Amino acid sequence: MDVSGEAELLRNVPLFSGLSASELKLLAFTGRVLRFEPGEILMKQGDRADCAFVILEGTVEVVGESANGAYLIAVQGKNSILGEMGIIADAPRSATVRAKDQVRALRLSGDVFLRLACENPQRALYVMRQLSARLSHELAAIGVLREQLQQAQTGARRAT
Repeated sequence: MDVSGEAELLRNVPLFSGLSASELKLLAFTGRVLRFEPGEILMKQGDRADCAFVILEGTVEVVGESANGAYLIAVQGKNSILGEMGIIADAPRSATVRAKDQVRALRLSGDVFLRLACENPQRALYVMRQLSARLSHELAAIGVLREQLQQAQTGARRAT
């Protein structure tokens, strides 16, 4: 696929939907399309966040590690962007991402991503709003899980 085709695919990524055609082409031109086989690691928890990945085809599993072992956080597919929060926070990867099936992904340099995200105040605000909406959605999901856990614990106490 050529740069123009990849740029059009990027337009479907919610975080990039507000970018101009030339900005999308810059992302596509500076990015690198990679292929991953099932089980292959795209990024590993604890590693330096030097890039983000846009999933063009296939699905990936986002997996966390704890003292009790690995646990599935999410499954993401086409048009998902992964790793951008580590770039923005300048923090190590918070989870491991591995291919669930065959995956084609565009690897975006952290420097290019930050430059595009922060080049002008309107775009920076747009990126902040997109990330805030995503965090808000995740916090709501955590709230639902917390309620379910409390109900299960209450039910377990009554049963004993």
